[in-house]
Amino acid sequence: MKVLGIGNALVDILVPMENEDLLSKFNLPKGSMQISSIDVVNGILADVNPAKIFFNSGGSAANTIHGLAKLGAKAGYLGKVGSDTHGDFFKTDLNQNKIQPHLSLGKNETGKAMALISPDSERTFATYLGSAIELTKDDLSDDIFKQYDILHIEGYLVQNKELIESALAKAKKLGLKVSIDLASYNIVEENREFLVSLIKNYVDYVFANEEEAKALTEQEPDNALETISAMCEIAVVKIGEKGSLIKKGEYKVKAGIIPVKAVDTTGAGDLYAAGFLFGLITKASLEDCGKYGALLAGNVIEQVGAKIPAEKWNNIFSTIN
Repeated sequence: MKVLGIGNALVDILVPMENEDLLSKFNLPKGSMQISSIDVVNGILADVNPAKIFFNSGGSAANTIHGLAKLGAKAGYLGKVGSDTHGDFFKTDLNQNKIQPHLSLGKNETGKAMALISPDSERTFATYLGSAIELTKDDLSDDIFKQYDILHIEGYLVQNKELIESALAKAKKLGLKVSIDLASYNIVEENREFLVSLIKNYVDYVFANEEEAKALTEQEPDNALETISAMCEIAVVKIGEKGSLIKKGEYKVKAGIIPVKAVDTTGAGDLYAAGFLFGLITKASLEDCGKYGALLAGNVIEQVGAKIPAEKWNNIFSTIN
């Protein structure tokens, strides 16, 4: 089975912080994702030591697709970048990781996600969407969708409701399964009714952490799982160090985590989704799907950024096998 990801094509700019003064200075609530201007992004860059900054291709769905491709799944990515060095960097990364690029060019600069990493490893995003937000329903080709079996989409695309609903409706019309990662809790709070309708009408698999699940359902994890599972085929609620809760129909399981030393939680949810979807593709049990998700999430939070280093993948393959 092949998986197509659609999302905001962003270059991640990772900034480890010695304290949280930057969050106060730029009015960024800790743990949130804020849509920011290029001036805010440039202002943060001017305030930090360039030697401590890391760059990665990113965006939630792109991170998930990257993880799937590293596991050996056939995958593609659809998004929009600028005609600039960051756009070239993004496309090169897809090609190098055997991900089929379906990228169009926008008028603005390539989008950038400033990931400000607190000393406790929590991350706060200041995101300049740039050309990523220029993606429209006209970029959604039937010919592209027909090449895939699963569509994975990030909740961050909810800022363009016409785009996200068109993508999901097209996927269902063409027989694809639909997976969504709900994104930041504040995004869910601001779009709760729309997301509930979207899930009920189009979505098969829902991924949410406990804050996002609460924002969607106004319930704590166990009850939130029940509510979300009633809307879709498989619901997953991640509960941090306690693991994840998974429900399909009347079948409910809990998956644990692997012991790690957390450095940066950037990409943990994205890589969890990659592991879980790989489990579904390979017809693993729901419990093993959760274990695969936890395995990838655990490995990615042990270093800065949303990519697992090459030297860790052999151990991941051995554990899964």
